[in-house]
Amino acid sequence: MLAADPANTAVLFGLAKEYEKSGDDPKLIETLERYLAAADDEGNAFGMLARAYERTKELAKARATYQRGIEVANAHGHPGMAEEFRMSLESQ
Repeated sequence: MLAADPANTAVLFGLAKEYEKSGDDPKLIETLERYLAAADDEGNAFGMLARAYERTKELAKARATYQRGIEVANAHGHPGMAEEFRMSLESQ
């Protein structure tokens, strides 16, 4: 499906979820970066990406991604998600 429509954000997000389940963080990061460059995500993908960065010890990228996730989650009316990201930042 992705080969036929490489810009299909729904397929990219689904593929990212599969990489998350399989524990393939490099592929997860690559896919979520592509997804976020093309989609108007409401925050969930930022949390997924930040956690993947944490697992791969890319802490500066994790912090920046959580911060962006807080902004996006608040903008889309998801204060609970924003608070979860804030707590993750504080625990680093």
